[in-house]
Amino acid sequence: MTSITLSAPVNLRDLGGIPITGGRLRPRIAIRADDLATITETAAAALVRDGLTAVIDLRSDTEAAITGRGPLAGYPVSYHHLPLIAHVGASMPKDSLALNHEHMGRMYTSMVSEAASQLVAALTVIADAEGSTAFHCSAGRDRTGVLAAVLLLTLGATDQEIVADYGRTGPNMPAIVARTRPVMAEMFAALELNYDPTGDDGREGMGDLLEAGMEESMRMLLTALRAEHSDPLAPLYAAGLTDATVTRLRDRALGA
Repeated sequence: MTSITLSAPVNLRDLGGIPITGGRLRPRIAIRADDLATITETAAAALVRDGLTAVIDLRSDTEAAITGRGPLAGYPVSYHHLPLIAHVGASMPKDSLALNHEHMGRMYTSMVSEAASQLVAALTVIADAEGSTAFHCSAGRDRTGVLAAVLLLTLGATDQEIVADYGRTGPNMPAIVARTRPVMAEMFAALELNYDPTGDDGREGMGDLLEAGMEESMRMLLTALRAEHSDPLAPLYAAGLTDATVTRLRDRALGA
């Protein structure tokens, strides 16, 4: 594990309140976040005090090895490592100029098809958790955004609501990049990727992904799922998602 300064998450939010079929998603069911392996002891204690009982880590083995589990490893919280991308470098262009909405939309679509079993496992964790489940990658945008999208699709949220949730990460991106800089710099160097995460405002190496209209990447995923399948959740059902799991999720979401 590299020497990393622990800090409070800057992209953590409860999905509670989002309109779904039958009402609104209850608070303290699903929490999305940036890297929870590098949070402070104070932040970890607060999450557990507020009802956290499960953590889903969507990062690759390489990323998880760099940081370890962090302070939450010391609490009675179940840990589920479900990488949505086995090798981060394989999913990214070698030049940051190619990192645009079209690339991200394709990458998100590939995650749903190629990591469907991991997404199903994640939904099952959320359905069966006694308390709240927090899921995270490094930035809390891409892999975390894909899991949030399929969770909200399963609960009957509209595409508009899913895109709106994804877009809430936009204003946080400079702080996210600054917070994850030590880990990402080490990982990029190991993978020989041509990214520079050292800009003072956290914007270098991000292509056009910090510009207005960041939501386009998520729109591309939802459009692709509906174009390729009669049911956008078809890849998950093919990977083992059951009606029973969906029912448990919806019951928990509404407090039934």
